[in-house]
Amino acid sequence: MMQLLLSIILAAASMFTIARAPYTYHFPRDHFAHDAYRTEWWYFTGHLRARDGHRFGYEVTFFRFGLFPHSQQLKPGESRWRSAQLYPAHFALTDETARTFVFDEKLARDALGQGAASERALDVHVGQWRLTAAKGALMPAMRLVANNESAGVRLLQTPQKPPAIHGRGGISRKGPCASCASHYYSFTRLSSSGTVFAGARTYRVNGISWMDHEYGSDELTSEQAGWDWFSLQLDDGREVMLYRLRRRDGGVSNESSGSLIARGGAVRYLALRAFDIRTLGWWQSPHTNARYPAQWKVRVAGIASALLITPTIADQELVDPRGALTYWEGSVSVKDAQTQRPLGVGYVELTGYAQPLHI
Repeated sequence: MMQLLLSIILAAASMFTIARAPYTYHFPRDHFAHDAYRTEWWYFTGHLRARDGHRFGYEVTFFRFGLFPHSQQLKPGESRWRSAQLYPAHFALTDETARTFVFDEKLARDALGQGAASERALDVHVGQWRLTAAKGALMPAMRLVANNESAGVRLLQTPQKPPAIHGRGGISRKGPCASCASHYYSFTRLSSSGTVFAGARTYRVNGISWMDHEYGSDELTSEQAGWDWFSLQLDDGREVMLYRLRRRDGGVSNESSGSLIARGGAVRYLALRAFDIRTLGWWQSPHTNARYPAQWKVRVAGIASALLITPTIADQELVDPRGALTYWEGSVSVKDAQTQRPLGVGYVELTGYAQPLHI
């Protein structure tokens, strides 16, 4: 399977469609899969609370990697084991009350229906993990299922705002080259309801979630070591997305950017100069010895207070046993940096700390 992953990384981006501006989104079509692009993901993170006050954070992510471009996929007469798509998926549950963290991953090919992402509907599955929605809705109610032997989620996700388009001209730029971009939008505030099971208990839960959908073919450059990504849901009804692209020389790529989403759903583009992220503390993993940022002070143009971002628990590292991609992805609290008053919740993703990304 590692050979398949390597073939993805080394595949020539020119074989696939490049994310270019101007690009006009067409919903619900753009909720579905885009096989002409090399990489794609549907990415859920959220915060859930049980009736007894028990609190959870969770992540469920479905990835699609094209091994061959759209025009070279399976033809009549070829082996049904021949794969054109690879589908990794990640699931993590942070039990904020019990202060525990569990994660799991799956990896499937499209051969014989092991994994699939439809171009005709929002219908993605990797084994028994699944994301589905009714056809035809601009803001579809989505059903999300993922589990392993010790934990799981089964959630109904209902958008409270229209899709927030990130970047400019329909693309989110990731580097200086013409092809260093993706198409990227989010449902930044989903009403979540359903069940969580953890250990021997099952909880009825409600909460809020965030969903990213991103697709492109040649997003990063070899000079980039990884990224820090923030999704923040403020109690005043606004949301913030920020990504900081870190270079191997220790600097930050100028293409780092973000979005500030108003209560009514209007999106304000944030260039790198419009926000400041300062690391206040560090955590060293006992699993990989990687050293991750563990608290931040964040200033965002348009938000009066500086934000103090703190992980709900320190150890939320997803360790890939194959060594392909180990990263930290965790639930965080958002407070006023001066008064410590709670302002919201969020999720942070940190890549390239255990090992630099190989693009």
